[in-house]
Formats: sequence, structure tokens, C-alpha cells
Amino acid sequence: MGRADTWPAVAGALLCAGLILFWPPPLDRQPPYATSLRAIDGSLLGAQTSRDGQWRFAATTAVPERYRQALIQFEDRRFAGHLGLDSRSLLRALLDNWRQRDVVSGASTLSMQAARLLYGPSQRSYTQKARELLAALRLEFRLSKDSLLELYASLAPYGANVVGLEAAGFRWFGRGLDSLTWAEAALLAVLPNSPALIHPGRSRDQLLAKRDRLLLRLANQEQLDDPALALALAEPLPGAPVEMPNLTPHLTLAASAAGAGDHPSSIDYGLQLAVREVARRHQRRLALHAIDHLAAVVLRVSDGSVAAYIGNVDPAADRPGSFVDCALAARSSGSIFKPFLYAAMLDSGELTPDRLVPDIPTRVGSYSPENNLKNYSGAVPAKVALARSLNIPFVRLLRAYGVERFGRLLRRLGFAQLRRALDDYGLPLILGGAEATLLEAAMAYRVLAESALVPYNAPGRDLPFSAGAAWLTLQALLEVGRPGEDAAWQQYANSRQISWKTGTSFGNRDAWAIGVTPDWVVAVWAGNADGVGRPELKGTDAAAPFLFDLFQLLPRAAWFRRPTDDLRAMTLCADSGYAAGRDCPATVVSWVPALAQVDQACPWCRLVHLSADGRHQVSATCVSPANLVSARRFVLPPVMEWYYAREHLEYRPLPPWLPGCQPADASVMELVAPEPGSSLFIPVELDGTPGLAVFRAVHRQSGAVIFWHLDDDYLGQTQGDHRLAVRPLPGPHRLVLVDGSGNRLERGFTVAER
Repeated sequence: MGRADTWPAVAGALLCAGLILFWPPPLDRQPPYATSLRAIDGSLLGAQTSRDGQWRFAATTAVPERYRQALIQFEDRRFAGHLGLDSRSLLRALLDNWRQRDVVSGASTLSMQAARLLYGPSQRSYTQKARELLAALRLEFRLSKDSLLELYASLAPYGANVVGLEAAGFRWFGRGLDSLTWAEAALLAVLPNSPALIHPGRSRDQLLAKRDRLLLRLANQEQLDDPALALALAEPLPGAPVEMPNLTPHLTLAASAAGAGDHPSSIDYGLQLAVREVARRHQRRLALHAIDHLAAVVLRVSDGSVAAYIGNVDPAADRPGSFVDCALAARSSGSIFKPFLYAAMLDSGELTPDRLVPDIPTRVGSYSPENNLKNYSGAVPAKVALARSLNIPFVRLLRAYGVERFGRLLRRLGFAQLRRALDDYGLPLILGGAEATLLEAAMAYRVLAESALVPYNAPGRDLPFSAGAAWLTLQALLEVGRPGEDAAWQQYANSRQISWKTGTSFGNRDAWAIGVTPDWVVAVWAGNADGVGRPELKGTDAAAPFLFDLFQLLPRAAWFRRPTDDLRAMTLCADSGYAAGRDCPATVVSWVPALAQVDQACPWCRLVHLSADGRHQVSATCVSPANLVSARRFVLPPVMEWYYAREHLEYRPLPPWLPGCQPADASVMELVAPEPGSSLFIPVELDGTPGLAVFRAVHRQSGAVIFWHLDDDYLGQTQGDHRLAVRPLPGPHRLVLVDGSGNRLERGFTVAER
């Protein structure tokens, strides 16, 4: 082999050795990033440092033009024309270093600096320079010039623990990069060259001089005119680092737990900012009553995304419980489940919006629910019971519907806190006997709104409520009384329509308010993270004002359209709301879900026979047909009638029976308590004596006298208000009531052992 033939082999061997020695690590090598949470438009909501304590965000996606011009002018004026190596700068650097007998000039291009930042620093040497050059060449072949600038800007140091251009913008100027001044752009261009100069109180004159020299050079290149130059030179250097944005502290913590890097979100930056300010104002209001914590969620109905989120107001070490994310904390649900039971029973045909539901003293075993105002209405239309959030009617509705059946519906709606066997919750389930999170509640109400918007025959529809039932439910919730200045909202044409519901847990520990429009769901919770109750902690007082202030931040939209294809008009009894029977004195046409089987005819309207003067009830067995008048009347059972008549002056009770005409099965009196077969637990008084049980009855005739007997022992008599306090012994008993006309009523009950 000749000498001419050996040169290619030698050159190839040297090239391979060089590649093995100098070829850089893979391009996808990444440093540890900080955690950043982004709004839907990319704005920074919150951040946490990387595991090495640096403010280092993921790659900058756009380099501002002013910074681009300043950086190229300062670091690499021929950046656009070379492929990673500036030969003129390299020759000058070699000459300078030879003269000084030391490495005093590097001639690094921006491409080489990006490579050094990407693959890590090392000692300044010709070997390292060769590595950087090869890495720069590889970057140049792999990336565009814009991408190279973005890579450099993402990795360059900007003083203290700030790495990357975007982090520098927030730490030194308190904002993003979309509005950099020329002075700020020049400062950021020179900082990576000497990042230690940004330290407050140290060598700031040198930093200012470097910045100003760059500004003058930019002016000479006609990048800015004289007035702009004067303003830029007059601009002071930034002081101490600015705190990073912290609009969503709890979401940012959750993002950090999920892993470092950039986390997109559906949060609307401007809305989040406004919601936080409103939350702060209401938190100060509630703090006057020792109510320390507040949470809020705003959802888009269209896709269920979260537009604003307050897990708690301004978490701080001096505010115990403020770091608890109360939007995700399991809390007693109060009465926020009632609309779902209402909608489900509309769909099943077990209820119509106008059907009367008993609102009377109720006891089921040892459970005796009460309305918030401790009153009774006798009977109320279901839609009114929902709007007024009456407890007793809904306990009775749940008893009819079934606890396990309702629990399955709640789980389908996303209430994941129902972890026990469903029957364990019992009837208190509808009044706060289970826990829920604010986010779960918001999502469930969004399903209700979506159900009203999506037609029943839409392809792929898989929703728990028909459009008709959901719309009827939202119409009922539209009538919920609003607090304060919003109480008279219906009198103003420009008022916003909002279907909403409050909830208050037992012991005033949780206050809920949830509102729905076709576009938005707003859910609010107020309380104390440690569960301490307060008298003022009620849904209407504590949470509702916050709710309606939040709706003022949201754009308006048209109201829900009536889903006529999923509704049908049905003739109902005008008095009871049941399907009209033949004896109903009046009927009304009302909307019900199209597929609901509303079959039960009115049980309370009947044909009655009266004396000719209308003053007595009679029967054909004791009065000739010529001397009686037949009429269709609405007649409630005695207990319901006793309370109902006091609120409804139009109600006409039946007159008394004509002596000698009353049938044996006529019902003229009824026991309110004890209920049939009930087991009573009677507590002991403070002085150790046995406690008293209060029995109560009602009679259709206001002046009737009732004689009371317990186990054949006479207890006494009552007239008007038929209440009697007794002290029965443990064991089974039989209570017997007899009125002055000989009508008799018996009931068995048991007193439990103490």
C-alpha cells in the first residue's frame, strides 16, 4: 500500500476517534424543571422551584422581538449567517489568547452557548471548545435559528436561582414577556454574561453600565429612536426578586405532586383573578363571625372544565387550616342532594311538580326530622318544597323512593364519598347524612344542566335525567328566594336568571350554595376546616352572597329552552297535583316528563253528601236523596288538614256529621305522635327522674273534646290543642282516644329500656 493510499485510512481513523471523543450527549437531555401551572391562554397561575431549588421553567416557546434584537447585538451579531461557528470571532479569540498566553476570549456563538447550557458547564479549554463546537453544529443541523434562541433563552442563568427567560421576567419584573421594555430586554440580554451582578447591593453600577452600553449600541443600529433611548436609559434596575404568581395555590401544589414541568389547565386567568378578589372580600366578612375558610368552583357547562378554582383563601402559616383544599375536602352535604331526588321522581312518574307532599310531624323509628323553621305546612307542592328546601317532605319522598335506589343515583352522579353500604345512610342521606366535596357537587349540578340541554334523542346520550325532568327541576330552583338586594330580582327586567340551591349541615358546620345557568355552574362552600360550627354558618347567609357576586363576573346567556319534545301536557287535579280523578272539583294542565308514568289518581278528592243547608255531612242511609246535596270536595287527612288549613284560608274543611249519620269508618281524628308501631326512647331528666313523652292528636272539629287512655288507665282530656305529656314505663303500650261523639282511635307503641 502506497503513502497516497494510507492518508484516507488515517483520516478516517482520526475522524472516528474525534467523533467518539467529542460527540455530545443526546439532544433530548433536560435539566430538572420547576413546576408551572398555566391558564387556558398560557398565562402563569402559579409555580414551585425545581428539585435543585431553581426557578427553571420548561422551554420558552416564543422569544420577544426586543429581547431577540438585544441578545444578538450583545452576544452574536452574525448569528443569522453562521452554522454554529463564527470564524472571524474565532480567529480574533485565538490571537488574543496567544498574546496573553491564557484563555481570555472564547468566541462562543449563541449556538455554542446553548450547547454548553444544555450539556452542562466545564473548565474553559480548547478541548471543551471543540466539544461545544461539535455540539453547536449538531444543534444547527437539528434546530432552526428561532428554536436555538428559544433553547438558549430557556437555559440561560439570570441571577440568583433564576434560570430561563420567562422565569426572569416574573422574578425581576413581576410579569410575563409580552410587554418587555427596551431597558428590560437589554438587561436580560446582558445578565447571562454576568448573572451575579443582579444581586441587590452588589456591583449594580457595572450591570447598569453594561445595560446602557447595549442600549446605545441598539440605538446606533437604529433599533430605537432618541426618545425611546432616553426613556430606556432613565429606567432603573429592578430591586429584590418579585414573588411568583400564586393565583391557584392548591392547584399548583396538586400539579407539583403530579410531577415537575409545565401543567396546562382550563382556568381562565382574568376570571381567576377576579374570583380571588371577591373571595378575599367575603372571607373578611365571614371572619367577623369566626368563619375562617371559603372555597369556590366555577365550571363551564359545555364541557365540564374548571374556569376558576379557590381551594381556600390565601393560604398562610399564620392562618390554621388555610392550606386545606376545601374544594376537595369531604364535608356534610346538607340538603344539596334534594334536586336530584326531585328530578329522579319526576322521571319515574312518582311525582309531579304540583303534587302535594305531606309536611307534618314525622317520625320513622328513632328518626324525627324537622324543617329549618321548626314549622309545618300540612302539605306543599313538590316544587315549593324544593324551592323552600323543606326537610320533612323530602324525607318522606326519599322513604317512598328508596335509600339504596337513590344512593346508586348519587354514585352515578359522581359522589364518590358514599363508600359505605347505601342502606347504612338511611333517611338522613337527604339532609346531610353523607359527605361530598364541593367539586363533586359542582360536577353533579353540571350534569343536571347538561341533561336539560341535551335532547332525549341525541345520539349517545347517557345522562341520568331526561331533559324534561331536568328542565322542570331547574324551573323549581329558579324560585328559591335570594338574599339581600337580590330578593326582588324578579321585579327587574335585566335580572339574571339563576337556578340555585343552598345547604346547611347539622350543627351549622358547612354552608353551601350552588347556582346553575345554561353556561355556568358556580359552587361555593363556607365553614371552618376543623369542623367548628357557627350560628351564622348557613347557606343563605354565609355562602349565597358570595355565589351571586361571582355570577356578576360571568357573561350572561339565554335561559334554558323548554324541551318540548321531552315534555307532555297532562291533566292534573288542581288541588292535589295528582292525576285528575273523576271526583276532582277542578283540573289544571301541567307539564310532566314525556315518558313518566303518572298513574296515581288523586287520593284526596271525593264525592261527599251534605245536608240541604250544607251544615252537616250525611249519608243516603240516614237521609233521603231528596234532602241531600252531593259535592266534589278536596279533603285532606286530619293531620295534614290541621296544618294546611292554617296557611290556606281558601281550604274548606268538611262540616261535622249529622248526629246519627256518621259511618263507622269515618276518619275524624288522627294521632300525630306516636306513630304506629314506633319505639320511643325517653331520656332521663337532669335530676334523675324519668322524662316525659308528649303525645299529640288532631280532630276535624275545632271544638271537639278527646279523652285519652293508656293501657286502660284514664290520662285526661284535651280540647283545641290536643297535646298530652305522659310518663310511660318501658315496654309495650296501647293508647286509646275517644271523642265526645264516640269516635275511637287506638295505637300501639313501645318505650325502649333506658
